[in-house]
Amino acid sequence: MQKELSYTELKNSCKPQDFKFRTTAELTELSGIIGQERAVKALDFGLHVKIKGYNIYMAGASGTGKTTYAKESARRLAQTEVVPKDWCYVYNFQNPRSPLALSFEAGVGKKFRDDMSELVQLLKTELQKAFRAEEYEQKKTALLRSYDEKRDALMDEMSKAAEEHSFQIKSSNSGIYFMPVVDGKTLEEEEYDNLPEDIKDDIEKNSQIVQERAVAIMRDIRELERESKKKVDQLDYKVGMFAIGHHIGVVQEAYRDYEKAVTYINAVQEDVLENISQFFDDDDEEGDGLSSLLPMLSKKQPEDVTQKYKVNLIVDNSETKGAPVITTSNPTYYNLVGEVEYDNEFGNLTTDFMKIKGGLFHQANGGYLIVQAQELLSAPQGWEAMRRVIKSREIDMDAVREQLGAVAAPTLKPEPIPADIKIILIGSSYYYDMLSAYDEEFDKFFKIKADFDYEMPRSVENMGKIAQFIKGFVNREKLMDFDVSAVCAVIEYSSRTAERQDKLSTRFNYLAEILGEAAVWARLDDTEVVTAAHIQKAIEEKEDRLKLYEEKLNEMLDDNIIMIDVQGSEIGQINGLAVLDMGAYAFGNPSRITATTYVGKSGIVNIEKEARMSGQTHDKGVQIITGYLGQTYAQKFPLSLSCRVCFEQNYNGIDGDSASSTELYCILSSLAELPIRQDLAVTGSVNQKGEIQAIGGVTHKIEGFFDLCKKRGLTGKQGVIIPVANIRDLVLKDEVVAAVKEGIFHIYAIETIDEGIALLMGTPAGVRDAQGNYPKDSVHGRVSAKLKEFWQYAQGIDA
Repeated sequence: MQKELSYTELKNSCKPQDFKFRTTAELTELSGIIGQERAVKALDFGLHVKIKGYNIYMAGASGTGKTTYAKESARRLAQTEVVPKDWCYVYNFQNPRSPLALSFEAGVGKKFRDDMSELVQLLKTELQKAFRAEEYEQKKTALLRSYDEKRDALMDEMSKAAEEHSFQIKSSNSGIYFMPVVDGKTLEEEEYDNLPEDIKDDIEKNSQIVQERAVAIMRDIRELERESKKKVDQLDYKVGMFAIGHHIGVVQEAYRDYEKAVTYINAVQEDVLENISQFFDDDDEEGDGLSSLLPMLSKKQPEDVTQKYKVNLIVDNSETKGAPVITTSNPTYYNLVGEVEYDNEFGNLTTDFMKIKGGLFHQANGGYLIVQAQELLSAPQGWEAMRRVIKSREIDMDAVREQLGAVAAPTLKPEPIPADIKIILIGSSYYYDMLSAYDEEFDKFFKIKADFDYEMPRSVENMGKIAQFIKGFVNREKLMDFDVSAVCAVIEYSSRTAERQDKLSTRFNYLAEILGEAAVWARLDDTEVVTAAHIQKAIEEKEDRLKLYEEKLNEMLDDNIIMIDVQGSEIGQINGLAVLDMGAYAFGNPSRITATTYVGKSGIVNIEKEARMSGQTHDKGVQIITGYLGQTYAQKFPLSLSCRVCFEQNYNGIDGDSASSTELYCILSSLAELPIRQDLAVTGSVNQKGEIQAIGGVTHKIEGFFDLCKKRGLTGKQGVIIPVANIRDLVLKDEVVAAVKEGIFHIYAIETIDEGIALLMGTPAGVRDAQGNYPKDSVHGRVSAKLKEFWQYAQGIDA
């Protein structure tokens, strides 16, 4: 049954007497989050589960406090957890292209780096001291002297053998060779050619003997040289070991609990002893060679021989308290995984293990990483990097430079680091559904979904929490306090944002914007507290900044460019209501709908659909109207109807089924030839049985038509027809509520098409009698008669 609504049903007013405080100065700040019990329970459970795959996706609309609560919850739990390990990369003496990863307890990594740096400098000093000592020089000289004596003896033996066979030894840069001697004189090549053949034969025989003897002696010399070098190396190793062994032993003892570190220190010791000469300055070559000819080369810094003994500390938890909680707004591949940097030296790219830079995964290892889904999916290779770490449970710095087709350069393959990270991915339900659809392993990676609601019950408890939220905002932003009237105004605004009388919005960023702007207006007003007037001022000013498009439409309505009547009656014409959503601002927009009917078989034709300006839901609504007409009027004869329905002067397209009842009224008016009141606007969806169904945006739609009527002059008869199911969604402005209270504007709630017919056409819809016929003077009777007439015409045409 139709019902005209009382002004008390148009909004759920918040009264100051409902609260015990006068200003927020009397309140304590809110801890936790409001109205998200399900999400809070899911998040807290997910944080405590330390099993693989129990990462968390926090889904919900922006501004519901997801990120803030995730940080607070993760940090609160992280403070009770163990500080994770430090991680270092060091030189791999076995495979320099694959640096080794060493782990230490928190704070030990930094000490290890410093200890190794100090050790290497100490080794350099001690080695230089030991190898410049007189004792070492004497031992080395003795070894070299012994070698020289034995070598000279062998060379003398070679010379004697040559003399015995009439040859003399000559030496050059390329080695030694033998010259024949005849009559005490060394022969040149021309002289040799002039010798008799018998003498030449003798020389050749002797040459063969001498060369065989020389080969044997040279073999002995090389063996002697190897033996001498081995003895010198053994001396160097022994002296070096004596010089540095104690210092290295001290460091090994300090890190005896870290087996891999001890192994690395041993490798450092062996490399130092095998390359002792690198620790001595080579002044003799300074200024020589190519660098003296090319100034650009001479400016090059000398190579640091201690570089490969340094320690690259990529994760330092020495100052960390509890487990780390890392957030990022730029989750690119390199920011997540880390990278190996390069230097450009004369056009060549070079790198080493000290240029390995850790990423967010390294920082968050052993703790929590909070990432925004949209930013992650917008970053090239970002999602792939994350899923790889989750799946393999290790951080592996692959050379993405080559994968992406970049310039080829020397690459490192650092040893992967074990990963133990709880990922908290934050985004809308859209991204959750998309990842579930396109990544078959997503549900395996993110087993916990914390779903944040966009609204919460408008209970006394939640209203009190909003007051505490305001107090917290005041404290954080160092603003003046809000009085109880301002709190009530914020609660009413929250209900309006939620578009429900019994709900409050959980999108607190919208409330925070109003709170901040209201505080500015209060300061400009030179008051001590923020009042309801300042809240209202902030809301109005914010809307005014966003309503340019609405004003342009209103100008066209005022100038009758867009034609809409708010008085009188017309056949086949009705005022529909739509909502234009501009993103940050939405408003109601009245629209004229017309219908024409005539004999034919095409049925109802949606002109918007024919022009490709209609959405799928609107097309469905038109099909439902066809079903209603068949159910109501075509029980005894088929429909022979052609009908055109149009949203006049609509150039932006239309979607949704909220105008389906409006279109049906218009069609019935055309068929019954009964005028529709133009001082009423209609919204509501209809089903095939003629029942009126709820729609969205009812508040904006009513206010849009009210504003138009107010500009053209309220007659006291104007109003809007809405579904009964939408009464609870009414959160109208005070101006509309006042007009209804004064009786100059009306809002009717209906449940069926028949109730709307009586209101719009001033004639009863009609009820079937026992024979299934409608009263002739009723709307249904007139429509039925017209459709039967159409069918008869159609039968005659077919005949």
